[in-house]
Amino acid sequence: MTLIDLLDQAGLTGRGGAAFRTAIKVRAAAEHGATLIVNACDGEIGATKDAWVVENQLDGLLGGARLVAGDHPIRVAAHRGSRAVALLAAAGVDVLEVPVRYVSSEESALISLANGGLARPMTKRAPFVTGGRDARGRRIPPTVVLNAETVWRIAQIAEHGPDWFRRQGTALEPGPRLVTLTGAVAAPHVIETAAGARLGDLFGAAGGLLDAELVWVGGLAGVLIPAPEAARLLWSSTDLASYGGSIGSGVVWALDPAECPVAFVDHMLTYAAGESAGQCGPCMFGLPALAADWHDLAGARSGRAVDAADRLTARVALLPDRGACRYPDGIARFAASAARVLAGHLDQHARGTCPPARTTRSLVNA
Repeated sequence: MTLIDLLDQAGLTGRGGAAFRTAIKVRAAAEHGATLIVNACDGEIGATKDAWVVENQLDGLLGGARLVAGDHPIRVAAHRGSRAVALLAAAGVDVLEVPVRYVSSEESALISLANGGLARPMTKRAPFVTGGRDARGRRIPPTVVLNAETVWRIAQIAEHGPDWFRRQGTALEPGPRLVTLTGAVAAPHVIETAAGARLGDLFGAAGGLLDAELVWVGGLAGVLIPAPEAARLLWSSTDLASYGGSIGSGVVWALDPAECPVAFVDHMLTYAAGESAGQCGPCMFGLPALAADWHDLAGARSGRAVDAADRLTARVALLPDRGACRYPDGIARFAASAARVLAGHLDQHARGTCPPARTTRSLVNA
């Protein structure tokens, strides 16, 4: 049985957030002689699982990479100045050092950087696993990008078999997977679990929630869920779909109860607008406008809250499926979720109050 057959039977999907079937990508890489880039950037806000794999499962990571790459070279991408870069370099791995920007670890941005371009997403006329050209017309050789955890799971499937893999998780989302539990939990850390685990049990594995009222699942492309409801949910895309979310990049963040959640979202949307590649309309104009709409809502600026709510709703509907990458789609999903969950809190902001009194502080390291 070939590696592709094993992956197909196992049902492994990418652990970076897109959840694309890994067997399809590995088959295309083999057919087109693609080089491999392993994405260990932890590009999502709050994520640390890629670094965990590098620090704790480097042999498995490199073994899985060799299975995919064969005789072709392997590069592992990680953020400049990160511990992952230091560990990989010390192990003699060819490291692609990536700027610490949100979209810089997007698949096509890594391919661009690896071929002498900027770490910005490229328009995908066809998957770059077949090769292509960048915006300047330069040839891009066939390249496949796989998340660090995905590559480690490939090694595990090759060693233990697809039946072992499928005994964990759900029928639709099989196999073990890592989750980063962060924010207002007693012991933030990465744990190994599987889809279908109860979110309340995951909180328990992190020492429990610290009076958090809201849980953010999936990062900037994710959704907000009231903590009592989240504790009863299963961590699966099927359960999360009722809130507009999915497992995504494997980040579960309990919001600090001392922080105003409206201000938290305001900060995150402002951050998101500044982290775009700034090379297509939805990112250049749509995301800053979306952030400004929320800012008007958060501060009830000049009595424009009702106006801002209408503009936000319209903008959220316009952004998806218009960018060079899926970045605007994810931000629109997050904004829509926040507007829905925080409707009552936003109404109080419109009246000039924010009960109870809360503080605001920077929540993202620029």
